[in-house]
Amino acid sequence: MQAQTSLNQPLGGNEMPRSGGIATMMRLPHAPTAEGLDACFVGIPFDLGTSNRTGARFGPRHVRSESVLLRPYNMATRAAPFDSLQVADIGDVAINSYNLHDSIRRIEEAYDGILAHGCIPISLGGDHTVTLPILRAIAKKHGPVALVHVDAHADVNDTMFGEKIAHGTPFRRAVEEGLLQTEYVTQIGLRGTGYEAEDFDWCRKQGFRVVQVEECWNKSLAPLIREIAQRIGDRPVYLSFDVDGIDPAFAPGTGTPEVGGLTVAQGLEIIRGMRGLNIVGADVVEVAPAYDNAGLTSLLAANLAFEALCVLPGVAYR
Repeated sequence: MQAQTSLNQPLGGNEMPRSGGIATMMRLPHAPTAEGLDACFVGIPFDLGTSNRTGARFGPRHVRSESVLLRPYNMATRAAPFDSLQVADIGDVAINSYNLHDSIRRIEEAYDGILAHGCIPISLGGDHTVTLPILRAIAKKHGPVALVHVDAHADVNDTMFGEKIAHGTPFRRAVEEGLLQTEYVTQIGLRGTGYEAEDFDWCRKQGFRVVQVEECWNKSLAPLIREIAQRIGDRPVYLSFDVDGIDPAFAPGTGTPEVGGLTVAQGLEIIRGMRGLNIVGADVVEVAPAYDNAGLTSLLAANLAFEALCVLPGVAYR
């Protein structure tokens, strides 16, 4: 936590109507860099890695727009992140919309800069490809990390149409590149149809804990995440939350929806259960606003990103 005399606060609805103001995340101040920040929100308007419905490049903009409904105090957990952390929205990574590989390089370099300031990034995607360059940057600072990965899909394909980097491959590449402590990786919510059993079994062979969605139905996930958190201990851990991990009844605005998913309440339980862990970064990805009903998915993603902020190290509770 930075020593600050004045901490940034979200713009309140009594200061500016929620229909007005600049669309930063939670209407926080915009900062040009992460210098002086404990945590930041950063957008990655990228969908060059998608395999089905495109449009996740517009996710950060719409998540910010829906975030005007959020207030600075978490009534459920009593977290008051803006009382103790200096937080701002540092805008978007300037990806190359004509070149996937150049975009990956740009994202990694942008996160090198964020982490150099000691700032914890909470990222708004963008498709899930973006997690790979983020993990590359984080591993340079923290070494291989533990991972809590919420998703309908394992994202461990070797290739997609012969390409090594796409939204279905980031965690295979992350294992190959030594970015993860594989025995401390947990994937929650995996489901749907596949091409072969190897789609999930490869993960288990690496030491991942795979919690298929059928293990989650009709129950609280608080005991599960407590067990996961105890196992992770004080290791640096990254949270990657694909909104398609949530059932499309609640999150229709995504590129590859799968029926039978997690509930919103279960998603909140997972993030809230990470309180006390050494979280070094988080992302919420795969929001595709063109397929969203009344902004529901963007609103969900904004809340998930705020919940991630609320469990970062150094957050005050009252």
